[in-house]
Amino acid sequence: MQADEDPWEQHAAWWQEGFTEGADAEYEEQILPLAADLLSGYDRVLDIGAGEGQVSRLASTGGSSCVVGIDPSLAQAAKACERAGGPAYARAEASELPFGDAAFDAVVACLVFEHVQDVDAAIAEVSRVLRPGGRFAFFLNHPLLQTPGSGWIDDQILDPPEQYWRIGPYLVESLESEEVEKGVFLPFVHRPLGRYVNALAENGMFIRRMHEPAPPEGFLARAAEYREASTIPRLLVLVCDRSDTR
Repeated sequence: MQADEDPWEQHAAWWQEGFTEGADAEYEEQILPLAADLLSGYDRVLDIGAGEGQVSRLASTGGSSCVVGIDPSLAQAAKACERAGGPAYARAEASELPFGDAAFDAVVACLVFEHVQDVDAAIAEVSRVLRPGGRFAFFLNHPLLQTPGSGWIDDQILDPPEQYWRIGPYLVESLESEEVEKGVFLPFVHRPLGRYVNALAENGMFIRRMHEPAPPEGFLARAAEYREASTIPRLLVLVCDRSDTR
């Protein structure tokens, strides 16, 4: 595939303008504070799917002395280098990390693995480059939210009317092209949560904590139609430790 055919190359500016540098309330009020907390105290940090580098910069300004961000998109990596802020950047795929074993104290992947097709290879690579006892901060669009065909239903036929969240074929792993904004189509891979948990365990990474925060107020203020569904988590964060043995 040529770079200009890659949807992530085509729509890099859409991402940069809509989700970075304070433009997105979910990042500002929820994702970035969680990432800062989870990466605090870790010196060598790898940011997988770094995009234009906002999580990498956060780790660097938070005290990590060696921060590397990788992304397969040339447009994202170029913007990350332009915005600088301390980290180093490279183009690479999550399934083929160009680093030695146990090279990092912490790895973060923020809303990335939903777009990675070879999930087993990517998780194996995370485990390989993490030192024993290292942390993997694993941010996902919640699989219940991301399941194709899911959505908030306002059923006015029932008496009394009911509102509920409909879940699509949750157990079916599938690759979808989603229109996230008019004319912007991006690939998403839906997987049930157990698919990720088992892949982590098979590669010596075990969950210490799990976060399912409610959508932040800033997001709800800008997406009033979602307020009725605010009890449905949009974000899932798995905090994993790399075991001493695999």
